[in-house]
Amino acid sequence: MAPQAENHGEYTTSPTESPVTVPDPSVSSLEKFGQTQMLQDDSNIYCLTIIGQVEGHYVLPPQNKTTKYEHVIPQLVAAEQNENIEGVLIILNTVGGDVEAGLALSEMISSLSKPTVTLVLGGGHSIGVPIAVASDYSFIAETASMTVHPIRLNGLVIGVPQSFEYLERMQERVTRFITQHSRISEGTLRELMMKTGELTRDIGTTLIGPDAVEYGIINEIGGVGMAMAKLKEMIEDYRSRKPKGGIQ
Repeated sequence: MAPQAENHGEYTTSPTESPVTVPDPSVSSLEKFGQTQMLQDDSNIYCLTIIGQVEGHYVLPPQNKTTKYEHVIPQLVAAEQNENIEGVLIILNTVGGDVEAGLALSEMISSLSKPTVTLVLGGGHSIGVPIAVASDYSFIAETASMTVHPIRLNGLVIGVPQSFEYLERMQERVTRFITQHSRISEGTLRELMMKTGELTRDIGTTLIGPDAVEYGIINEIGGVGMAMAKLKEMIEDYRSRKPKGGIQ
């Protein structure tokens, strides 16, 4: 009789069986959440990326680069309740997306108790504008752009007064959030939204980095280094105001 392999509680395979492949947690996290790691225990700063189109209640085609808002929300909750995380850096390069999903993320970011800084790289268009201003302080790259325009609907729209009233209410929600979290006035913001002739067959305004700062939407021109330095400065202030001995 051929000798049998001993098994002391370990899984063994015969030469004809395929080896068991253990999934890499970082790869799984990247596929599900767009992040290499959900939280890094060795860092007190959590970096959240919002890239591509903000996907909301409808699943977008697979060829679209998207950020799923149901993936971002638990990351923000985890960063808020993790005592090791003292600040959140939000990197934006988005063309916009679902209005309610974008507002949900904006409200989540603005309600965090820990210091937050946003950095617009490439673009922060449409519903990306409220997300960009939701933090305590915002930066934009000099070559980045932001498109400000009224809310637009996709698909079939029932042409009744109630539909236009609903659309106006949604627009008021976006406008109010932007003006409450930045230095731009409501009149100036609406003027930029309704400007004609700049966008082909559309209305709105495209602002390049310095323009976004001049109008008061974004706080400052800068990149990753400046955003990180500002966040660390805010963390030091956060530590000085934090009650000693934990949450009371």
